[in-house]
Parts: sequence; structure tokens; C-alpha cells
Amino acid sequence: MIKMENVWFSYDGRKYALKGVSAEFHEGNYYAILGDNGSGKTTLLKHLNGLLRPNKGRVLVDGLDTKKIPVSILSKKVALSFQNPEAMFFSSTVYDEIAFALRNFGYKKEVIDRLVGKVLSIFDLDRYSNYSPFNLSEGEKRRLAIACVYAWEPKYLVLDEPTAGQDQIQRELLVYVIKHVVRQGRTVIIASHDVEFIAETKPYIFLLKEGKILREGPAEEVLLDEKALEKAGLIIPYIAQVFKSLDSERYRKIPINPDEASDFILNFIKRDDNFDGS
Repeated sequence: MIKMENVWFSYDGRKYALKGVSAEFHEGNYYAILGDNGSGKTTLLKHLNGLLRPNKGRVLVDGLDTKKIPVSILSKKVALSFQNPEAMFFSSTVYDEIAFALRNFGYKKEVIDRLVGKVLSIFDLDRYSNYSPFNLSEGEKRRLAIACVYAWEPKYLVLDEPTAGQDQIQRELLVYVIKHVVRQGRTVIIASHDVEFIAETKPYIFLLKEGKILREGPAEEVLLDEKALEKAGLIIPYIAQVFKSLDSERYRKIPINPDEASDFILNFIKRDDNFDGS
């Protein structure tokens, strides 16, 4: 697992961007760092593979202290897709961008060709194989950034604001990627302020505000905590708002996404003997 122990970090030595953060990310699970802009999400993610190192406290990746291990070693375990995709790009083609890390890790050419072809297909980037990454749309750039870190199947896949600029089809693709990685026994960690996507995918949440964890727990609990979300500059999911506006005392559980709402309504109809179908 990845373990953060009382992590404090400052960029300038005066103001802390992380303030005593402790968190654990276990294998085969899906997590979200949820918070508004400026809450410290990106700073936290960059500690997971050693790009940033704590001023106080420590981060352990499978028992390895990130202060003592080179980023080149940690990044093979913990792959981070940046919030700004262009910060990751430097190859002349989309193909070479995906292949770059695979070459560095010593994969043979035939393996690289197979893996890159597979990833291009999964992320719907086949037709852009010979394009410059900088000529893609913003949404395509973000998909490419995720594809680059997905390619070598890292143990921990870390994504910073992965839904930004994505349409519904691409959001569904992201859901597929998350489920696929977790089914393989690997870990997905995303940073996001997209409450609706978090409600749809239901990770274990660390709610972040000004560098501190306000609350942690399953999505079904954290996303219904209006006071905590309000402190973090967020609001509860739209579906939950609708059901809370009804006679909530009648409901044992408030749904947080459309699938849960659909199941809830169907079960409610089955239980209500007075329902006449009108």
C-alpha cells in the first residue's frame, strides 16, 4: 500500500499546502481526493511518487520511503497523469508519447508495438497515432495523458482531474478504465472536484480543505455529509438533493447517483401496496 504519515509540505517554507495529512491507499481499491480548487489535491498526488517530498512526516510506497528512493524507481510503481496534460508531452507523435516509458523500462519492440496499439484502441486515439500530441483537442490531450501512464500497467494509477474536458462518452471510458484496473488487483487514486462523477463511481473518499483532511469514508457517507462538503466548498450530488427535498424520513437510504435512484424507485414501487401505477 501507499501510506502517508502526518505529512506537512510547504513550497516556500512559510505557508503549508499540506497540514498533517495521514492516509492509506491499499491494493485493489479505488480512492478519490475530493476538494475544491486550491485545497491541496495536486500537491498530495505529487507526494505519492516522490515528485514532492514531505518537509515533515513521511510517505511509504510498499514500505519504501519516498525521501530515500529515486523518482525513476517510484514512478514505475506509481504512475501519475498530470492535471495539465501538456506538461507531460515532449515526443513528436502520439505513438512515441505512449511508447516512451515502455522503452525506458526496457520492453522489447514487439511488446511495445502490441501495448501501444492496445492502448490507442482503448482510448480511441488510433487515428491520431502519427499526430503531434500538441495538435490534439484538450479532451484528447487528457485521454493521451491517461493512456501514457496506463500503458505499462502500474500498480498504482494516479489521475489528476481526469474528467476535465471530457464528454459523456469519454467519462464512460474512464469508468471502464477504473473498473478494469481495480479488477486486476491494482489501485486507482484520482483527485477531483467533480462531485457527480465521484457519486457515479463511488470510491473511498478523502475530503480535503486547505491542506487538511476534513473527513474520509465511503462515497455513500461522505457525499451525504452536507456540512463537511459545504466546508470544502462543494455541494451534495444532484440526485441526493432531489431525494432530500422529499419526505426523507421515509427513506432508509438516500441515492447519490442515477443508477441508485432507479433501483430505489423500482424497489419503492414493489414495496408500496397502495401504488396504482399512475
